[in-house]
Amino acid sequence: MLQADFIAPIAELLRRHAAARGSKVAFRDAAGGVTYGDLDRRTGNLAGHLATLGVGAGDRVAIFLPNGVAWVEACLAIARAGAISVPISAEASPAEIAYRLTDADCRLVVTTASRAGQIEALRGQAPGVGALVLTDAPAGDPLGFDHLAGTAPPLPPRDPDDIDAAGFIIYTSGTTGRAKGVLLTPRSMLWITAACWGPVVGLCEHDSVLSPLPLFHSYALNFSVLSILAVGASEYILEKYSTREALRLLETGEFTVFPGVPTMFHYLMEAAQAEGRTSLNGLRVCVSAGAILPATLNATFEAAFGVPLLDGYGITETSTMVTMNSAGGTRIMGSCGLPLAGVALRIVDPASLRDLDAGEEGELIVRGPNVMLGYHNKPEETAKALRNGWYHTGDLARADRNGFVTITGRLKDLIIRGGQNIAPAEIEEVVLAFAGVLDCAVAGIPHAQLGEVPALYAVSREGALDVEALLEHCRARLSAYKIPHMVHQVDEIPRTGSGKIIRFRLREMVREG
Repeated sequence: MLQADFIAPIAELLRRHAAARGSKVAFRDAAGGVTYGDLDRRTGNLAGHLATLGVGAGDRVAIFLPNGVAWVEACLAIARAGAISVPISAEASPAEIAYRLTDADCRLVVTTASRAGQIEALRGQAPGVGALVLTDAPAGDPLGFDHLAGTAPPLPPRDPDDIDAAGFIIYTSGTTGRAKGVLLTPRSMLWITAACWGPVVGLCEHDSVLSPLPLFHSYALNFSVLSILAVGASEYILEKYSTREALRLLETGEFTVFPGVPTMFHYLMEAAQAEGRTSLNGLRVCVSAGAILPATLNATFEAAFGVPLLDGYGITETSTMVTMNSAGGTRIMGSCGLPLAGVALRIVDPASLRDLDAGEEGELIVRGPNVMLGYHNKPEETAKALRNGWYHTGDLARADRNGFVTITGRLKDLIIRGGQNIAPAEIEEVVLAFAGVLDCAVAGIPHAQLGEVPALYAVSREGALDVEALLEHCRARLSAYKIPHMVHQVDEIPRTGSGKIIRFRLREMVREG
């Protein structure tokens, strides 16, 4: 069932909750919080001041901030100014910052004093950037974030009603190359709230959410910013994910919902069990997205804590979610669930686009109100990805007769060994069940006779890996052609902030080591 009242202009949502629950804390971090009433007032002030600083309707404004309340206020103010948010990781390299500022042609940057120097050093590459608004500027600074948020502007906020215009440019993870800017609208993002987080997960105004997600990613922007606002919930934002801090906060019993990526739940379970904990006080549900959640981790986590860990599938180009599991219905461990309301999906042969039967593996393609407008400034890339209204995800999947979808890997990640297809995720799930492995990833490497073979990169739980025992474990559970050709012990698996494995970095790590 679609909860359509969650789909509305940002300003309308703010006014709605300011009137209904103005004194309720909406967002908070380690430094403080903001109520719904103050959030409405402060973002309106900021939006009006952005216009006086030269930000026009449709202009791009970069958010170069760490996780926190200011990040949320900046994002909502940019929307109320009729501009487009361009989130940039607070830990981005100079090259990544310069690329995003120039590709999006950003007019203004909201950042911190400690990061302002990085932007100033890039002005030659990004001449379009005008003012810098600093969240930690001295009191009374005319370009200080708190000064602008706390003073009435000469002009009121634009507060656009058009929720079908681009509101966000979210840069893809760049797991296979240079990131692309994905154009998303308020409608496409809030559709996910209305079709997924509200009706399926049950997110509502009574929830208190602990969010460890990096806000510059689409999953966090969708769940931890826009959906919290849409439903009127409360949220505590961690600046960075810390297993120790997450456990400390969860122990208070005040949080009901915890969204994360698979690696977070893996480390959370490891730490909790090491301390002898058997519950996560007060939690009613955990949500996993951003990367494939292994069935073994899902089942083990739920058995350990008695809290549903709901897995779903989504990508930036679909405003995050496409499918989701429900705690109240039938679930299949390892599956990412059923399609959301209003979303159509097909599993097709990548070459012929022929629809495949239940159980057959093919490319997942998606159509619906959550699909992106396109890639910013990349018409050719857009044309390749969006064909006849269908977004071609590049992800491999299969569906059973009841429609439950299982993601098996990436089309480009697929390892073809002597004509036989191998999905890295299948090997990874088997390896993670081996007691001596803490984390792992699989990537294809060239082979003179077979074309490609799978190589395993594994993080040991303690000391040196028993490679032969690990391979014997794999032989008992995988076909012979799927057994890793070689095993590399590494210190960590390179991942994006959303938990996706950066496979091309695996081979570089071994060469560098």
